[in-house]
Amino acid sequence: QVQLVESGGRLVQDGDSLRLSCAASGLTFSSYVMGWSRQTPGKEREFVASINWNGGIIHMAGAGKGRFTISRDNAKNMVYLQMNSLRPEDAAVYYCAAKNSAVAQWEYWGRGTQVTVSS
Repeated sequence: QVQLVESGGRLVQDGDSLRLSCAASGLTFSSYVMGWSRQTPGKEREFVASINWNGGIIHMAGAGKGRFTISRDNAKNMVYLQMNSLRPEDAAVYYCAAKNSAVAQWEYWGRGTQVTVSS
């Protein structure tokens, strides 16, 4: 079965950097669009970034532009989210997701990793 396992979330200070990782298994990783979303209590899940199979097409939500970078390593079945200049409002559970085409709905989700940013 498909598994997406996030890691890297922790408590950081305002202005710090953090890299989240997502290990994928059970799917032909290089065929999938990969992405990150985040959610805080009481709010809907919010899209953060996505990356196509070869990294040639990247979408980044406004909150992350200029601060976040998404990347992938198809040889390792990994996708990453590098987050710089973190702010308290970036605190959330970050989820990794996969879909098999750019126009499809996200098919698979990980369980999330908690990012906490203290001011």
